[in-house]
Amino acid sequence: MTETQYNPADGIAFVEGVYMPLARASVPLTDRGFVRSDATYDVVHVWNGRFFRLEDHIERFQASMRGLRMSLPYSPKEMADILIECVRRSGLRDAYVQMTCTRGIPPRGTRDPRLCQNRFYAFAQPFVWIANEEQRRDGLSMVVSSVQRIPPEALDPRIKNFHWLDLTMGILEAYDRDAVVAALVDRDGNITEGAGFNVFAVSNGVLATPESGMFEGMTRRTVIELARELGIGCEVRPVSADELRAADEIFITSTAGGIMPVTVLDGRIYGNGKPGALTSRLNEIYWQRHQEGWLCTEVDYSVSAA
Repeated sequence: MTETQYNPADGIAFVEGVYMPLARASVPLTDRGFVRSDATYDVVHVWNGRFFRLEDHIERFQASMRGLRMSLPYSPKEMADILIECVRRSGLRDAYVQMTCTRGIPPRGTRDPRLCQNRFYAFAQPFVWIANEEQRRDGLSMVVSSVQRIPPEALDPRIKNFHWLDLTMGILEAYDRDAVVAALVDRDGNITEGAGFNVFAVSNGVLATPESGMFEGMTRRTVIELARELGIGCEVRPVSADELRAADEIFITSTAGGIMPVTVLDGRIYGNGKPGALTSRLNEIYWQRHQEGWLCTEVDYSVSAA
């Protein structure tokens, strides 16, 4: 396949200082990010030509790197310019944009992670939805998984990472039980998170979302901020699996989809199989704020930053 056969709208990547078609991008087989899952990453979305909370995502990415004792020779502004350039070159108006820092390749004969030169990868591809159009309209089917989430004492879940085997086994269990997503619990039976999403319960008009044992998602943060602004009660605290099952409404949040209703949990149908009123209201406001440019960074598709 020649260079001219690549469609930029399929994705653009940044690898080792070079922009290229996403289909051509690769990671060295000996990079510890590949062979040891020794990496951190963050994902920001672009909607209607605007990044949402770009600075916040980069700040969180840097915090994750610090937590893993990694560093890169790029300033926050330079990282932002690279992500914007990936989107500009792709021409995508709605995009899923990822930045990744891997530990890098160790010198031959040593396993000392301090001797690796950390590597930066970035790419933009068409927007990714956790839920398809029908699921976003009618709600997702979810289970409380029997799989226990990796405990925070072992690995701080606030560091975004590729350790997804517990989450993946939860997904497989969901499919086995005729559902599409799974929420994992901690050792005390409290809800943590699912694969790429946070969980909210709504009871008597008040939101509740787990306070620990999960990644603190950007859409989760946005919902908490919107609730405060709208005068909606929102409690960040332990949420047991039984409390979630007893909720009036359930929804999940993710950069890859926003606010998505759950209308079936462990086989029980909620709200006659339709999204709840508060879930729908928050979802509408969330996307409305995108249209208004709230916390957004515009992409100039006419000028290259490279």
